[in-house]
Amino acid sequence: MNEQNPWKAALGAFASLNLPNRLTLVRIGLVPVYLVLLWVFQDDPALCVLPLLTFLAASLTDMLDGRIARRDHLVTNFGKFMDPIADKLLTHTAFIMLTAMGRLNVVACILFIAREFVVSGLRLCAVEQGCVIAAGMSGKIKTVLQMLLVMLLTISDGGLLAGVLTLVTAGMTLYSMCEYVWQNRAVLGGAR
Repeated sequence: MNEQNPWKAALGAFASLNLPNRLTLVRIGLVPVYLVLLWVFQDDPALCVLPLLTFLAASLTDMLDGRIARRDHLVTNFGKFMDPIADKLLTHTAFIMLTAMGRLNVVACILFIAREFVVSGLRLCAVEQGCVIAAGMSGKIKTVLQMLLVMLLTISDGGLLAGVLTLVTAGMTLYSMCEYVWQNRAVLGGAR
């Protein structure tokens, strides 16, 4: 029987990907690491830096993969498909875990996730009509605020700063969602 070792096959497939796509897969792989470290060290102020560093590393891969792909002309269909999934997997998993731990307000968590469903649905409608909805500045600011909020709540049970940042992030998330819908309302009516 000439069966290939599955680990060797997976490693070979990973090695055959370009650097941006490997960074995307690393981000996905860091999600369960972040969750486990957060769960294990949630009550240890000294060691809660481990899940923080894991989330920070995953966030940096998000920034790097797109820049490298554009700079080196390495944009692929795999990257276009997997990069947004990796982003959502990272942030939404963190939101849900932090809400379950009592660190993130449940309404904010629902708003953060609902915004992504609305924008993703809008983008799907646009694609069916041959349009592409590019990421806007409000969406980028929203992403930065959400990542900062996750990092703060990873090492903190709350407090005034966390409360203010949650409100600001929720406000920016809501604004970003409304802006996307308003600017692309013609897509909803099929006019484009």
